[in-house]
Amino acid sequence: MLAYLRLEIVRMFRDRRFTFFTLAVPVGFYLLWANVFKSDGHDAKTGLDAQTYLMVSMASFGAIGAALSSTGQRFAAERASGWLRQLQTTPLRPWAIVAGRTVASMFLALPAILLVSLVAVAFEGVRVDPVHWLLMVVLMWVASLPFAALGILIGSLVGPDAAQPVTLGCYFTLSILGGLWMPVSQLPSALRSVAAWTPSNRFGSLGWTLVSGHAPSATTALVLAGWTAGLAALAVPAYRRTMRAS
Repeated sequence: MLAYLRLEIVRMFRDRRFTFFTLAVPVGFYLLWANVFKSDGHDAKTGLDAQTYLMVSMASFGAIGAALSSTGQRFAAERASGWLRQLQTTPLRPWAIVAGRTVASMFLALPAILLVSLVAVAFEGVRVDPVHWLLMVVLMWVASLPFAALGILIGSLVGPDAAQPVTLGCYFTLSILGGLWMPVSQLPSALRSVAAWTPSNRFGSLGWTLVSGHAPSATTALVLAGWTAGLAALAVPAYRRTMRAS
């Protein structure tokens, strides 16, 4: 299992163009929005200034994108290329293949969180208590699991041609509903009631709460854990059915 995990991590980072754009997009968006909203004061709910609030938002955006794109599109492409069929000839169980790909994708989500944070400190003067910042990075890294599981589910259910638009659709829908592009308070009332139950909103909330010096709520942990368990429970049988049919 560990050898397979190491192999998947190496394969993922060998695609330098994919890795570059996955990491560069959230950093670019952060620098853009941090300067657009530089004088917007503090967020009423978290008390964070615009640059710090956007640091968490774009770190969340980057981590979700890394976890989804490194699983959904690539998993579907590997189904078509026969790579996943080759894995069936190894002693690896289906759950181990899904788990290995899920964990491997987290290793791309982590640099996305770190890079946005470092750019925020270096170029926008963001200052966060080191302990709070470290907790944010570690817990957000762990909390990227449900998005990786969602990517595996997408890659198991649709073909390589459909995987990219489906993945991007989920990515932007989750980002908007999660309040990563604009505060949830600015969404229509019908969407506001849904937002709190999305993994993306709780993912962002985890970071906003930690950098403001507070502990995340039990509800946040339960919502993220529930999405992780539910999506993983769907991804494993979806993968099994796909491989039996191929």
